[in-house]
Parts: sequence; C-alpha cells; structure tokens
Amino acid sequence: MPPIATLLKTTAAAVLIGAATLGTYEIMRPPFDGEAGITYGKAFAPARGQNVDFHVWYPAHPGGKKVSVGGNGVFYGTDAGRGAPQKDGQFPVIIMSHGAGGNAGQFGWIASRLAEAGYVVVLPNHPGTTTGNASAEAAVRVWERPADITAVLDEIINNAAAYPFMDTDRIATLGFSAGGYTSLALAGARVDPERLQRFCDDTGHGMSDCAFLAHFGIDLHSIDLSPAAADLRDPRISAAVVVDPGIVSTLTEQSLSEIAIPMLILNLGDADLIPAGVDARDAANLIATASYRIVPDATHFSFLAECKAKGPTILEREGELDALCDDAGGRSREEIHAELAGIILAYLGDRL
Repeated sequence: MPPIATLLKTTAAAVLIGAATLGTYEIMRPPFDGEAGITYGKAFAPARGQNVDFHVWYPAHPGGKKVSVGGNGVFYGTDAGRGAPQKDGQFPVIIMSHGAGGNAGQFGWIASRLAEAGYVVVLPNHPGTTTGNASAEAAVRVWERPADITAVLDEIINNAAAYPFMDTDRIATLGFSAGGYTSLALAGARVDPERLQRFCDDTGHGMSDCAFLAHFGIDLHSIDLSPAAADLRDPRISAAVVVDPGIVSTLTEQSLSEIAIPMLILNLGDADLIPAGVDARDAANLIATASYRIVPDATHFSFLAECKAKGPTILEREGELDALCDDAGGRSREEIHAELAGIILAYLGDRL
C-alpha cells in the first residue's frame, strides 16, 4: 500500500473491505486437498506494549479444514488448509510485511505459492496500519513496523518447540510498499528525520498519503520523528525482497550503502510511470548487494489480491480508492501475480 498511509479510514467501508482478511473470519468448506496449510499466532511487541497477530502459511499434506483467507466483497480469497498436517522437515522462513492500510490476508496469493514451494511464510498485521485497526498518527510512526517483525521473530525463535517446521537459520523478508520500507529498515536502512518531515512538502511524489495525513490534521513538521533514525537492523535476516518501497526517498545514502545482505528490489509499472514516492532506482544503485528490476505493465496496487467484478463499484460507493482494482490494462492481475511469484521464488531459491 502507499508509503505512509492510505486507506486507513476506520469506517464501515474499511470493515467491509478488510475485516474478512484479518484471520477473524473465514469461509468454512470441506477438507482441504492442497499443500498450503495455515495457522495463527501472537507475539508481544515491546515497542507497542501490545500483541501483534500473525498468519503462518506452511508446507502441508492434504487435510485440515478448507478455508478461504482474505476474501470479501472486493477481493478474492485464497484457499488453505486450517490445521493441515505439516510436511516433514524444516523449511526456510519468509516474514512478510504488508503496506499501510493493508493486512496479512491480502497476500494469500503469494503466501500459498511460497508454502507450496517449500517455505514457511509469516505475515504480521501491523497494529495502527492494518485494515480496521489504523490511524494517521500511528502511520507516521514508521519505526514501529520493523520492531513488529523483530518481535515476531523473537516469539518464533524463543518458542522453537511450537514451530518445529521453521528453519530459523534461513530467514528472509518480503515487503510491499510500507512493508518495503520495513524490509529495508530491517536490513539496516535508516530514515533521515528531516527528510521525513519534508516528505509532504512536495506533492509531486505521485502518492495519496499526504492528502490523507492533511485530512486528519497531521503536520509532519510538528512531530518528533527522531526515532525513525534508529538502527532497526535485525541480523537474523539473511536476504530481502522489496516491492515498491514507501518513503524510500527519506533513507540516508550512507545507511543504504552499508546494507550487506542480498536484496532484490522491484518496482511495479513501466519505467516512466513509477510514482516518485516509491521509485527505488536511486536506492538500489547505492546498495552493493541489491539487484533491481522493473515489472512492466502493472501499477502500484497490482500486488493486492485479485478483485471481483463488483469490487470497483463497492470501493467507489464507499469512498475508497477504486484504483485498488486497477492494473495497467495490458494483462490481468493474475498474470502479474504469476510473474511476481516467479521472480520472487527464483531469487529466494538461490539464496535460502
């Protein structure tokens, strides 16, 4: 989702669009015959003083109850086996970070593919920037998001008996939009607080975050953003995939140049159409270990789940961004997802 905050309205529309994707509502069906299981967990996040909920997708044998994760009136869900028997062995861990206003349930399309390919995928819901649990004030505290990931990893590693199928010596991050910033921060990128304060001074970055913040009376110049400069690197993470990273222009050149883990940075859309707010070409050039790639004929929102036919109408009626269902027009979101999944699987397969 957009870099700091978009779609964070705690309205009936937000509940309509997102409540079914937070793990609290699932469509129950017959036994599952696929190879992607799902379960759920919680981790206490000291930076927040509260628990962070997370989804866990894992390689499974057929079985468990067939559920549809993330589906609602706008988006299609993804089938999984709730409580399906785990496959034998330990599998590399990919911890995924959603965008601002998004949620873990929206990423079943990639989590299921990764689980079927032999990865465990952990998807936290970031408090304060998750659908139905969001505010403009919380969205500005970007430094809390990497701390969520560290807290979830602490929970998993300190309770290894509960997660015997996870190989915690092989951990990567995968982040989308604000989650892309989160992955960069976990690799060692640091925000320049003064740049972050000026982020909304230039309205030409092509994103809608700043209009949202202004609507709720948020002035970045009046907020202490110094915590954003902290070193939030988590040394347990050995690789990263970053997609359309938010607030990328606020990251310091020195911190980017010091990133040492392998990293794949992706931008969605043709080169001349990538919104400036998520354009990561300059950042990628500063990271010696990074590979950069453009996924053409897509938009920033192409990483969301596939939309149902009535999805745009529902979004428009509820005053949400109907652009959530828009792609560039040359191919379907299903085709874009297939390309993204192929790129991500190939990259991580060589490194985990």
